[in-house]
Amino acid sequence: MIVVTGANGQLGREFLKFLNRAGISCKGFDRSELDISCGEKVLRVIKELKPDVIINCAAYNQVDRAEIEYEMAYKVNVIGVENLAVAARETGAFFVHYSSDYVFDGKKEDGLYREEDTPSPLNEYGKSKLLGEERIKAVLDEYLILRVSWVYGEGKQNFIHKLLLWAEKNSYLKVACDEFSVPTYTKMIVEVTLKAIEKRLTGLYHLTNSGFTSRFEWARAVFEILGVDKFVRPVHSSIFSLPAKRPLFSPMSNEKISKELSVSIPHWRESLKEFLKCLKR
Repeated sequence: MIVVTGANGQLGREFLKFLNRAGISCKGFDRSELDISCGEKVLRVIKELKPDVIINCAAYNQVDRAEIEYEMAYKVNVIGVENLAVAARETGAFFVHYSSDYVFDGKKEDGLYREEDTPSPLNEYGKSKLLGEERIKAVLDEYLILRVSWVYGEGKQNFIHKLLLWAEKNSYLKVACDEFSVPTYTKMIVEVTLKAIEKRLTGLYHLTNSGFTSRFEWARAVFEILGVDKFVRPVHSSIFSLPAKRPLFSPMSNEKISKELSVSIPHWRESLKEFLKCLKR
């Protein structure tokens, strides 16, 4: 039995779709059903269900709003995560949690970020995600923390959905050419996570598609694959004057988890093609 929190988010929905199709016993909770920041309720629900695995897809991920709503980000990304970890410890469930490339400052120059690199978040969202990781490590001896980046899938809370909306309303687009990371497909995250659970992988790993790109090149790839004729102008991210400072170079290497699971994780462009093919349908 697998419990999935954040069931209404793009990653939570992908998990439940996959698990239901595979005939695996699962139960999903959205925020209205289970507010993970309420420790007593979390513990009561998990004790009643006695799951084998808890997969936490719940997160406060409004990066800019977190600068002024840090208490809310902290409640979900730190307190909520700790509550789930405690419930996992009390019931013997295995706990899986997702963190972010935004725990890094983007100043690394000699390659992609690896698990042993020291985090140094630039914004409140990144700080809350790093604190969540630390709370898990303080509560549990065995856990699986997976750092992901630029996640997209079915749903509206991702760059591709916003990009296509902007394209409908504007004759041309300005997209940052100085922000680099790895677009990462929810379907790949689900498939690799379930392999990791099956092998009882524990610890901290980076889970992204392979390669890396800029937001500008990602946008151009989306339009190219969809056959959309839209001019995209590369600009520096500073022109958008966003409240939260972002790391300019935060691609993470998936080499460690690929070796541990003996899997070949697709290049970001291949997964993008697969997703957009589904989107066209």
